[in-house]
Amino acid sequence: MMIRRIAVLSNLRLSRLLYPAFLMLLAGCATHDAPTPVPPPRHAELGRVVPPDRVMDVPGTGPVPMRIWHAPAGGQKAVVLALHGFNDSRDAWERPGPVLAARGITVYAPDQPGFGAMPDRGGWRGTDGMVAAARAEATMIHDENPGVPLYVMGESMGGALAVCMSAEGGMPDVAGYILLAPAVWDLGAGTDTTLNAMAAIAPRWRVTGRELPVHVTASDDMLALARLYYDPLTLRATRMPALAGLAELMHRAAHEVGRMHGPVLAVYGGRDQLVPARAMTRAWRHLPQDARRDFIPAGYHLLLRGREAEKVTRDIISWIERPDAFLPSGGDIAAATWRDAPAGQMKVPFFLPAQMDSLVRK
Repeated sequence: MMIRRIAVLSNLRLSRLLYPAFLMLLAGCATHDAPTPVPPPRHAELGRVVPPDRVMDVPGTGPVPMRIWHAPAGGQKAVVLALHGFNDSRDAWERPGPVLAARGITVYAPDQPGFGAMPDRGGWRGTDGMVAAARAEATMIHDENPGVPLYVMGESMGGALAVCMSAEGGMPDVAGYILLAPAVWDLGAGTDTTLNAMAAIAPRWRVTGRELPVHVTASDDMLALARLYYDPLTLRATRMPALAGLAELMHRAAHEVGRMHGPVLAVYGGRDQLVPARAMTRAWRHLPQDARRDFIPAGYHLLLRGREAEKVTRDIISWIERPDAFLPSGGDIAAATWRDAPAGQMKVPFFLPAQMDSLVRK
């Protein structure tokens, strides 16, 4: 089904299959953006365009469309800068945003440079430029909410940017970083060199994910995938410079994760098909000693847009409110077991909430 390909469209998986796949990829490249698909009339809401709640004038970046979910007046406990994943947009947070706001956590979700409704949509600002934009946004949000703890939460590519933000230092006002399946993956010099060469030779070429002989699923919630697919803000074709830039960002984040400053909550799903377990175990080994690790056995890559989303959201809220308490899902206990097991051979104890919940589907 076309809908299942959104996993590749939004989070193109690069693996060792890339090398034999390059000829297929080149043969299928286009030089124009894919048209926005129209949902069936009975599901027209899947293609809705939600106007930004605010356009923030960010120094060095310009106007940034942003969705905001405000905590109740007088009940604000924290504010979160939420950074979306590759080819995604500010709409990535429309499910968890209201839930977090109801618990006193205001969520600011901007379109990142090159994505969503940004003027340079489809382009690539570069890792330094994207980190600078996120840092400027964090600073402005902090200044607008004096005395309120500020957290940076990133999904996939956004998680990699959060890693780089923290590793650079100079942001003492961030209360913590929440990494949701962060794209911390060193693909190797061969892949990086090849992608950079392709970006230089054919910068206008675009890939959609159909060119690669892999099939991945980013979520087990088909409605969430449908919304992502039909959302007009979703990018459906990736230009070669952006693909090369993503690889460089993942490489950098993989090597800077050990230099993060401040509290960290790192969440990973046992069924993640985008960021491999080998890359995540390496990243977890290099996280700061006091970082909290949260393993969700039945979680897919889009942790907040799947059947385990409620569980992950509860863990995030719990960590913000009581950072030293055990996580409600039992994911911190599962993480200790998974981290010590050989990759791909981990068995989660049946009695943990994280495992028991996955046995029942509503």
